Amino acid sequence: MFNKKSNKKEVIAYFHTHWDREWYREYEVFRLRLLKVFDHILDMLEEHVIPSFYFDGQVAALQDYLELRPEREVLIRMLIADKRLYIGPFYCLVDEFLTDGICFRKNLEIGMQIAKSFGCKDYIAYLADTFGHSKNIPEILKEYNINKAVVWRGCGDNIPANFKFGGIDTVNLVRGYFMDIFSSNKTIEEKAELLKHNLDLINEKSEDVLLLPIGGDHLDIPNDIMYQIESVNELLEDYEIKVGSLFEYFDKVKFKDRYDGELRDNSKTFVLPGVYSSRNKLKKLNTECSYKLDLADKLQYNFGGNYDTVIDYAYRLLLQNQAHDSICGCSTDMVHEENIVRYNKVLQIAETIINEISLSQPENLTMSFKYADKYKILEVKRTKIEENSQIIDKKKGFPREILYDTNRVPITEDYTTIYTLLKEFNADGKPSDLIVRQSSLFNTYVNLSIEGGQFVLYDKAKRYENFIEFVRCKDNGDSYNFGPDKNDNDEIAKIISSKVLEEGPLRSTLRVMTSFFTVDVSLYKRSKLLRFRIKWLNLASNKRWQVRFNFPNKVKEVKSEDMNLLITRKFDPDYDIRKNLPTEKGYEAKTNTAPFQRFAWSNGLGVITKGINEYEVFENHLALTLLRSTGVISNPKNSARTTPAGPPIEVPGLQQLGDNEVEFAIGFFPVGEWAGYVEEIYPQTILF
Repeated sequence: MFNKKSNKKEVIAYFHTHWDREWYREYEVFRLRLLKVFDHILDMLEEHVIPSFYFDGQVAALQDYLELRPEREVLIRMLIADKRLYIGPFYCLVDEFLTDGICFRKNLEIGMQIAKSFGCKDYIAYLADTFGHSKNIPEILKEYNINKAVVWRGCGDNIPANFKFGGIDTVNLVRGYFMDIFSSNKTIEEKAELLKHNLDLINEKSEDVLLLPIGGDHLDIPNDIMYQIESVNELLEDYEIKVGSLFEYFDKVKFKDRYDGELRDNSKTFVLPGVYSSRNKLKKLNTECSYKLDLADKLQYNFGGNYDTVIDYAYRLLLQNQAHDSICGCSTDMVHEENIVRYNKVLQIAETIINEISLSQPENLTMSFKYADKYKILEVKRTKIEENSQIIDKKKGFPREILYDTNRVPITEDYTTIYTLLKEFNADGKPSDLIVRQSSLFNTYVNLSIEGGQFVLYDKAKRYENFIEFVRCKDNGDSYNFGPDKNDNDEIAKIISSKVLEEGPLRSTLRVMTSFFTVDVSLYKRSKLLRFRIKWLNLASNKRWQVRFNFPNKVKEVKSEDMNLLITRKFDPDYDIRKNLPTEKGYEAKTNTAPFQRFAWSNGLGVITKGINEYEVFENHLALTLLRSTGVISNPKNSARTTPAGPPIEVPGLQQLGDNEVEFAIGFFPVGEWAGYVEEIYPQTILF
């Protein structure tokens, strides 16, 4: 027991494991490891070898365990009731910047529901290994009466060990959560020396009491852990380690300093910003699933349907994919193949619910949850061509009313032509204002022209020369970080030709052939948004591809979507990563890249994307990363990071060779109107 008369500082240590359900090994492989690790930990708890254990702030891993070890549930419930085993509040440890506010809340709702069913009553938002922290997280935690949090990555020198993050009592794990010193083969003397070094650094940011995590990624606890701690205590002159719990530490310390911004400072810890552009196919599927599943949920809430348990199941699948090593694209190829299977399952469920509810409603009913009176052009599926519509696609298939009729089975005679139509809603009878020519596309609000081999944009009377460029450069990085070549110059795509691809009263499309790929630019009647779609066969390895918007003035500030809200970030437009690559071990290059969800805005331009989650600022450019091709989880020769962030496993799928597709839209409008323009791309409307 800790001697209060001692001159040594009190160190509260807690046992934990950080459990990635999948990463450099596949889910089922890691689950078999989980059985061995957690079997042993439960034995140690049951035999009172260790006083308590913190199970990583999530419940998904516990459910994974119990699915194969159901006989241990009684013991687990007893340990939770005795406050010796701590679980929740999250379902999964999701990435905070690739997850929207709706999914993050679902993560808490599902996680707390499961944790409470096991008898858990006390919660800490344990976010020790997520790659930085959103400034909007604290307000969401307050909605669920969670007033404690633990963070690590993204905390710079100005963040002490204990602080208030957006009003939440928060612990900064100064030396990280990964403390595997007691699991090493070092002598007790060597372990004491290593611990002293780490505790000295923790002490610099702490006051009277220090916090020490004991554990790490997928680690068991040594059988002699308590003896080791006792032996180390005899050698430590300034500290005495007491094994307790996180809750004990929160009760003993004060939280005074307040910080309200996002935590993305990488001066002390890696935030691994390249994950927001790794495996863009995952990001695109994630965005589509998040949108459609939320839409299905809203429909059943507003119009009825017995789908609660189905939607809950689908959200669990989606959240499993949003775990940071999954959605971030930094796992093995097989892990991400399984992710795609999960995403497709979510889409199957969401689209089935949407179709079933739509068929139960009166014909041609328009439902909108926002901007009900806003003029709209939306896609509908029909077996007949309707008036005031434009055909944009047709193919053979079965009508929805037959596919979802439980009293019928589709037969050959039901196989017919299905038209995808554009239809006007809330129209006022105005004629089409669309004009498309071989090298230009315009309406009342916007004009795009190909002039002198450049994209020229006209916004009202203002002309933007060479406004859009497609660029690519070398990337010697990995799944975690873009690795620039300091001697490399961006290669800019040349415009070869352009032609009219589609001409219609509701939508027209200009096809632009470049030296990189073909770009289809569409404009809708009376819309301010130019919509871009690029499909290409990628044959180039170790490249970063971007679309760049060139403004007359430097880009100093970007507003972008984070947890379905807008945040503002300031930038130094003259910062050049190629001139600031690290040379000393343990550093990660500062970047002018940042994550976002669907929307970004700067210098009057709004950008709405479908699964593009990274932008970059440099001089007068705002760039979106379309694709980043690399081929290893963690490249030891990455120019942007001088220490590994994971294993150097080769993953050919990370190169994303083969077919790729990206979509985004741009338009000039006031930032305060952003939600209405996002709804134009992600309509909260279903038509029947």
